[in-house]
Amino acid sequence: MSKARRTRIKICGLTREQDVDAAVEAGADAVGFVLYPASPRAVTADRASQLASRLPPFVTPVLLFVNAPTAAALAALRGVPGAMAQFHGDESPEQCWESSGGGAHRFMRAARIPLGAAGAAFDLVKYTSDYSRALAILLDAHVEAYGGGGKAFDWSLLPPAVNAHLVLSGGLAPANVGDGIRRLRTAAKSLAVDVSSGVEAAKGIKDAAKIREFVAAVRAADALT
Repeated sequence: MSKARRTRIKICGLTREQDVDAAVEAGADAVGFVLYPASPRAVTADRASQLASRLPPFVTPVLLFVNAPTAAALAALRGVPGAMAQFHGDESPEQCWESSGGGAHRFMRAARIPLGAAGAAFDLVKYTSDYSRALAILLDAHVEAYGGGGKAFDWSLLPPAVNAHLVLSGGLAPANVGDGIRRLRTAAKSLAVDVSSGVEAAKGIKDAAKIREFVAAVRAADALT
């Protein structure tokens, strides 16, 4: 058996203090706040700052933007010490760089992978090259609205090797996250997972028990890979 590796975990779409606390208590490495007004999980920049102030050391706050003006993104990032940006819209590599303060804040770029067989046409190797300044590439399903909509794309269509840190997202839940980790563990420089709807009682309302189950499923997969 190869030496076990630790998959980092991000719980996204948090809107309440008790959900932030539940994610931290369960062992999440990062928590995400959606600064996209059209999302049912949206919070304001001020609210994100308030929620992030509860985080202990070594848990990273992530601010999710969708085509936000550069000035607004920078202001929000400055309001949350230690925050990382996640760009989930149509931002170009240059826009991501500018909206993250030209390297002042680390950022992830979401890759929206088409559902079904169409996913095979997505050139993830080129995408990671285009966004080479991103700390990681987050893999999500491409649906009509921005965000994965709780849907999973076909993981088997991804290339076998990508020279980037990858974050698997889209339709993850305690029941399937282990399979995703086993499939993609060796495909990237490192692998993390990102969950939102899979640990919810309702949109924007997390379920502490589901968060614990998700973290336990990730750790169980780590022990076997």
